[in-house]
Amino acid sequence: MRADGVELCVAELGDPELPTVVLVHGYPDSKEVWSAVAHRLADRFHVVLYDVRGHGGSTAPRPLRGGFTLKKLTDDFLAVADAVSPGRPVHLVGHDWGSVQGWEFVTAARTEGRIASFTSMSGPSLDHFGHWIRRRLRRPTPRAAAQLLGQGAKSWYVYLLHTPVLPELAWRGPLGRRWPGILRRTEKIAADGYPTSSLPTDAAHGAWLYRDNVRSRLSNPREDAYAHAPVQLITPLDDAFLSERLYDGLEAWVPRLTRRTLPAKHWVPRTRPDRLAAWITEFVTATESGHPAPVATGRYADRFGGQLVLVTGAASGIGRATALAFAEAGARVVAVDRDAAGAARTAEAARLAGAPTAWAETADVSDGEAMEKLAERVTAEHGVVDVLVNNAGIALAGTFLHTTAEDWKRILDTNLWGVIHGCRLFGGRMAQRGQGGHIVNVASAAAYLPSKTLTAYSTSKAAVLMLSECLRAEFAGQDIGVSAICPGIVTTDITAAARFAGVDADEEQRLRTRAARLYRLRNYPPEKVAEAILRAVVRDQAVVPVTPEARSGRFLSRLAPGAVRAIGRLDPPL
Repeated sequence: MRADGVELCVAELGDPELPTVVLVHGYPDSKEVWSAVAHRLADRFHVVLYDVRGHGGSTAPRPLRGGFTLKKLTDDFLAVADAVSPGRPVHLVGHDWGSVQGWEFVTAARTEGRIASFTSMSGPSLDHFGHWIRRRLRRPTPRAAAQLLGQGAKSWYVYLLHTPVLPELAWRGPLGRRWPGILRRTEKIAADGYPTSSLPTDAAHGAWLYRDNVRSRLSNPREDAYAHAPVQLITPLDDAFLSERLYDGLEAWVPRLTRRTLPAKHWVPRTRPDRLAAWITEFVTATESGHPAPVATGRYADRFGGQLVLVTGAASGIGRATALAFAEAGARVVAVDRDAAGAARTAEAARLAGAPTAWAETADVSDGEAMEKLAERVTAEHGVVDVLVNNAGIALAGTFLHTTAEDWKRILDTNLWGVIHGCRLFGGRMAQRGQGGHIVNVASAAAYLPSKTLTAYSTSKAAVLMLSECLRAEFAGQDIGVSAICPGIVTTDITAAARFAGVDADEEQRLRTRAARLYRLRNYPPEKVAEAILRAVVRDQAVVPVTPEARSGRFLSRLAPGAVRAIGRLDPPL
């Protein structure tokens, strides 16, 4: 395809009769950066990728200086859009400099009506960026100064790319040879044919993207840079080149804005293709239908919207509250419990709370074969779980000598092996996918507070805590976080089914009633534990004591373990 004297290399996938999604790559990439995302979208859309001028299979303008202005890049985009989707607007997706271009396309008057939606990641509008800088310079508060300095430090490479000749020499020399290895080490990108052999030339030509646009546009940003199509902003939280704060106030420029965040580094098209494909599909489908998807209102909606979350023990208590909290944040929820009716009620409540969709599954977490089937079914029908919450558990009180072998097997099968099954089956799939995730294991303050009447229960929860610590170390290199939650005394139904070893049925019922009354008096709701669970995932926290007594007990167990042992010798108030 020819535009402005430049030959553009364009690739198409999928049925041309379907809505067209145009993927625009960044620097120093070519269209191959999108390959994993494109193949995931091709079943639902007509997918178009093109090499930006001077990159991949596209030819470079002559002379290079002045050949990469946003005006000429807009000409290229319109030529592509007119050729692949004549008379019908396209859905634009951009990464890095592809996103910088995309902001120009979606705010320029001459492209109005040609863009149905825009998904932006890892690349700001230069106009919005220019105004962002001006606002902070006009009011140089400490916070504004810190933000300017922070983004200035992240933009170190921009200054280098403005130097004459040196970037070209570096990319055509040692940097070009070492770049694939740098990406593998810093971004954990697999060596699967990306980047392509054209990288040194692409990067050398692409330096003019910065030289032709950055200084002039930042110093004189447009005043009319308002988006004329709905925009989905995807922000990688660990981006080494762009600060989250760069998008503060974006709503002023984008009336129809959907925000997403992702715990990932800069090159998300390579490291998170599943998540990007799902969000792009959801956004494009909603735009095409004319009925935008309902916006989740939960506190962490930008973080969990559209993610797949599985919660065990979801029929009641902490599990139900956690499933609903993720639903309010816009997650897709799988509610698992051996109580089929209770799981179904939670799934229905999750849909009403804001989950795009929710499903109920029946399984006993202590049954390894049942969990194998559950993992296979969930993966086949819904995909790989993004967040796993191993919450299911049972209570058992009683001294060691009164606890039978059968009691030990029952509590370890549920409280420990149930967690092991979940981590192995769902965590293993997360690791195999290679796109990160998070595992939450609900332990207990009893994991670090010994008691002479909770021997088996405390042992099972202490094992969960150490399992979580070990898995956190093992999975760290695969971007899978692991958190152990230690709730403390929380008002749930666990006391109603608690076992008391060494007593007859009447005494067991009396103890259950007494324990339930004490828990009600404590009156700590499971919703607060659910909040702690979501916060732990967002912050990637290792161990989270929730209630005041759990936090003080954790502190005391480390500061004065002898005092904790002495307390463990006391008789409980039952």
